[in-house]
Amino acid sequence: MPQRVLTGITTTGTLHLGNYVGAVRPCIVASREPGVESFFFMADYHALIKCDDPERIERSRLQIAATWLAAGLDTERAVFYRQSDVPEIPELTWLLTCVTSKGQMNRAHAYKASVDANLAAGEDADANISMGLYSYPILMAADILMFNAHRVPVGKDQVQHIEMARDVAQRFNHLFGQGRDFFVLPEAQVDAEMELLPGLDGRKMSKSYDNVIPLFDGGATALREAIARIVTDSRLPGEPKDTEGSALVTIYDAFAAPAQRAAFRDELRAGLGWGDAKRRLFDLIDAEIGPMRARYEALMAHPERIEQTLQEGAAKARSFAAPLLARLREAVGLRRFQPLAAVASETPKSRPALPVFKQYREADGRFYFKLNAPDGRALLQSQGFDAGREAGEWVKRLKAEGESVLAHAPVSLADGATVAEAAEALATLRAAEAG
Repeated sequence: MPQRVLTGITTTGTLHLGNYVGAVRPCIVASREPGVESFFFMADYHALIKCDDPERIERSRLQIAATWLAAGLDTERAVFYRQSDVPEIPELTWLLTCVTSKGQMNRAHAYKASVDANLAAGEDADANISMGLYSYPILMAADILMFNAHRVPVGKDQVQHIEMARDVAQRFNHLFGQGRDFFVLPEAQVDAEMELLPGLDGRKMSKSYDNVIPLFDGGATALREAIARIVTDSRLPGEPKDTEGSALVTIYDAFAAPAQRAAFRDELRAGLGWGDAKRRLFDLIDAEIGPMRARYEALMAHPERIEQTLQEGAAKARSFAAPLLARLREAVGLRRFQPLAAVASETPKSRPALPVFKQYREADGRFYFKLNAPDGRALLQSQGFDAGREAGEWVKRLKAEGESVLAHAPVSLADGATVAEAAEALATLRAAEAG
C-alpha cells in the first residue's frame, strides 16, 4: 500500500494565514510526493458540534473548498471530498464507538477543558456539553481509519486524537481481526517549526482570540492592514531589535527561505524599523498568496465548478470506503442471511488456534502487551510503555523477527512459561503471517 496522508479542516469559518501555513500548504506539498496518496476533506460533520448556523456552515464549506483548490491542490492526484458526502464514515464511527471505552473519552482534552471551564464558573460539570463534543474523537478516528491513513499532519494540540485513533484501531483489530489487521496505525506528523503560527498579539493565531491575519478575505488591503497591527516593541528605527520571540519574525519565517530569514534578522538587529519590516512582510506574503487570491475569487464566482469537483472526489473516496466497510460489517457479524444448506456446504474447515498478542492499557495509564498460547496461557508479559505506539512497535517486531529479538525485547516470561514455548509461539505466528 502507498503511503497515505490525510487531513481536514472544520467548516465553521473563513480560513486565516495560520490555517494555510499549518495545514493547507504542508498537505498540498505532501500530496506531490512520489508514492503518496493524499486525502483532503472538509470536516463538516465536526462543524455541527460547535456551530448551529446552517448558513455559516454552508458558506464556510464553499470558502474552504475554493481555498484548497486555489492553493494548488491537484484533484487528479489527491482525493478531495466533503465528509458528509461519504456515508460510510458515520457508519464506521458507530462501529468504533462500540469498542471505545467511556474512560478514554473522559480523558479527551476538549471535553476535559469544557468540564474545567464549567466547574470554574460554578456550573454542573457537563453543562452545555453535547454528545457530539464528548465523542468527536471517535468521529475523527473514523475519518482517519476509513482510508487507512499512515500520516496525519496536525498541530501539537491534536496529537492526542491521533493516539486515540491508534488505540481504537488496535482494539478493533484485536477483537475482530482474527489474525489480520483491518486498520493501519496512523502517525501524527507535526512540523516543529511551523505547527502554530502566532497571531497579531503573539498568541496562537485563532479566531477565538480575534488576532488572525486573513488569507483571502478583504484582498490585499485587508492583509496589509492586519500586518500593520502586529504587536511589536517600542524600539525606534535605528535601534537594534530583539528578534527572539517576535511574532512578526516568526510569521516572516513561515514564508521565507533560510537565507531570507537570516538576512531579515541581521537587518532588524542593525536597526531596521518595524514599519519597514511590516512592509517587507506584506510583500513576502502577498507574493505567495496573491496569485492564489485571484484563483480563489474566480472559483467563488462559480460554485458549481467546485461542486462538480467535490462530487468527483466523493466518488473516489467511496471507492476506498465502501469495500473496507463491507469487510468490517462482515467481521462484526452484520452479514446477509443465506440458505442454511448453502451455509453448511460453504463452511470452511476450522483452522487451528494461533498464539495471540493482546495489547491493553492499565489503570496506571501505561500501555502493555502479552503473548498468550492458543490455550489461553500467558507466555510473555511486557513492561509498561508511556505510549501505545511503543507497545505496538514491539509487538510488530516480535511478530516479524521472532526468537532473534526475544532476548533484548522489554518482556519477561509469564509464570510457568519457558523460553522454548515462547520461541515456538513466535515461530508459529511468523509462519501464519507468511502463509
